Amino acid sequence: MSRSVCSRMCLTDKLFFWKQESGTGSRYQLKKERMFAIIKEQEVNIRLDQIIFHIDVNSAFLSWEAVYRLAHCGEQLDLRKVASAVGGDTSLRRGIILAKSIPAKKYGIRTGEAVWQAKEKCPGLVVVEPDYKLYEGCSAAFMDILREYSDMVEQYSIDEAFMDMSESCHLFGTAKEAARQIRERIREELGFTVNIGISNNKLLAKMASDFCKPDQVHTLYPWEIRQKMWPLPVSELFFVGRATAKKLFSMGIRTIGELAAADPAWLKEILKKQGEVIWAFANGVDLSPVLDAPPANKGYGNSTTIPFDVEDLAMAKRVLLALSETLGERLRADRAEVSVVSVGIRYADLSYFSHQKKLDNPTNLTLELYKTACLLFEQLWDKRPIRHLGVHTSGAGGESFCRQMDFFDRTDYGKLAKIDRTVDNIRGRYGRDAVRRAGFLGQPISHMCGGYPL
Repeated sequence: MSRSVCSRMCLTDKLFFWKQESGTGSRYQLKKERMFAIIKEQEVNIRLDQIIFHIDVNSAFLSWEAVYRLAHCGEQLDLRKVASAVGGDTSLRRGIILAKSIPAKKYGIRTGEAVWQAKEKCPGLVVVEPDYKLYEGCSAAFMDILREYSDMVEQYSIDEAFMDMSESCHLFGTAKEAARQIRERIREELGFTVNIGISNNKLLAKMASDFCKPDQVHTLYPWEIRQKMWPLPVSELFFVGRATAKKLFSMGIRTIGELAAADPAWLKEILKKQGEVIWAFANGVDLSPVLDAPPANKGYGNSTTIPFDVEDLAMAKRVLLALSETLGERLRADRAEVSVVSVGIRYADLSYFSHQKKLDNPTNLTLELYKTACLLFEQLWDKRPIRHLGVHTSGAGGESFCRQMDFFDRTDYGKLAKIDRTVDNIRGRYGRDAVRRAGFLGQPISHMCGGYPL
């Protein structure tokens, strides 16, 4: 006898017992409706090969700021209930909206736009600067709760994760009951809210979590795609960015349903590989598994917008050294080495150029990264004022602990490696500012600058 039939018989017996006790009145009817809802949910669990959750923190940075300020700073204003945003420091030319409240959204404020643009739309907008260390701690606490419900938790970003609940869901009831329990625990214990999407694969679960925020649980099972997903604008499909959406609009495709019905060969001809991928996504197809351990990085990068236009070589190299310091520290922390280094320059007119070089030997040494970055920079720079600099790498792999010898290279790489490890240990114990190079003393830039690795 199938599991589905057994579940139905067991629950039907309970219905019969309640009917004998309660008669045929409204009380019995309510219990009957409740029990058939349970039957339906259990059959959903049985029909799915997998049960996947996608958990997304609502306005993460802003929510975490609000909770911390209310609980630990004695503030009375809840940033989530007013037009507010987390944004960079405009005086340092990093004034970008990173997260916004729901009231701010009503003014048309968008993540990624300049703070000054947002304030033009809403003059009373409350803007607070980001605190990445706080967000890192909140994210870790959030992930700890998720791991109490499943061994298979994949952290997708600092504020969202996938969970494979296929093996553990039955311990907490139906899929919706388990999701509600997780959502309520996060709200009660950590103070912020999440949306949870439920389906049989990662794509549909992620799409479901975007339905109607905040603090909600939504399903998007394969048989619900036609009703819930296909009427949506094609721009709301995962992996369809602004440029792709614009291209699809020009092709006469405006909804996800129209994309799903399109000829995949035609899409591939126009959009190449991405055409195949988004056609599969529009039809609810995603075969990617939930990975409890993230795949190793293939590349590492670091960049910074400088508070002033850089017009001399010495200052540009100082910025490159600061970027190389942070980049080298991250590589060594992951026990990784890279074989390709590239430098990117964004000029004051916002035009962007880059140049790369393959190394003779993979490395994670700060000075080697820096010297390569300087070489590339000198080949690339056309003497125009610089607004933004970046050092990026690829070809990452594990530490090799060996190097091909060069008769003309007298550099003591073993000594450089020992110095880097010693400096890393000191900074890890006493803070990043415990050791800094003398060239940064009295300078207007940090000795370790660049984007925070989220």
